[in-house]
Amino acid sequence: MNNSLMPALFLGHGSPMNVLEENIYTQAWHHLGNTLPRPKAILAVSAHWYTRGTAVTAMEHPKTIHDFGGFPQALFDTQYPAKGSPQLAARIQELLAPVSVIADMTEWGLDHGTWGVLIKMYPDADIPVVQLSIDATQPAAYHYQLGQKLAALRREGVMIVASGNVVHNLRMARWQGNQQPFDWAERFDNFVRDNLTWQGDNHPLVNFMDNPDAHLACPTPEHYLPLLYVLGAREYNEPVSIPVDGIEMGSLSMLSVKVG
Repeated sequence: MNNSLMPALFLGHGSPMNVLEENIYTQAWHHLGNTLPRPKAILAVSAHWYTRGTAVTAMEHPKTIHDFGGFPQALFDTQYPAKGSPQLAARIQELLAPVSVIADMTEWGLDHGTWGVLIKMYPDADIPVVQLSIDATQPAAYHYQLGQKLAALRREGVMIVASGNVVHNLRMARWQGNQQPFDWAERFDNFVRDNLTWQGDNHPLVNFMDNPDAHLACPTPEHYLPLLYVLGAREYNEPVSIPVDGIEMGSLSMLSVKVG
């Protein structure tokens, strides 16, 4: 890895219960936190802040958002008191211009797509975190292009940590009994893996909805799109690796991707 570049990560976050559990996925996130260069700050892009327009958390102390239901009280009691960074938020606004980026001072914070993985990577919550929303009105190429603009942060000590799931179909999830992956889920997961190092125009992973399995793998795009920020932030010929992969409940990919 180029030592002047912070890594960029896409983490398949899966169930909020990963916060309370230890498994191969949480162990992989913990290992990343222990072995990667320590960032000055983190820019998080989570599937769970899906908005009209683009916003960035700009408060000094973002709240821990428990955006889920039906889980043990211990999960709701968990806090991730990382500081924010108004300075980083302003830098993001500068880099993304002329896109209008709202500086959110009160409404959002860190949702479980962000703190649910960071609590395993950096359990002391001692690195400032800023979260960027995903504009639901824009096509996939737009999000890839924002990743390209944000790549400059990687030379400024900022780690990009995006969080979602490249296969995310909870309506078809196998909650009980046989949890073998659906064929279409495996095919789409492999399609993503096989194209992570693509360079040039017409990126297959930007044009992911052209894949015949996409309508089942990504019935809605918000859990897939965070990957495009990380791929957009990749420099030419930069290595890409897979810290962990797996498909849970038949239809939930836990693929994680490291650029750098």
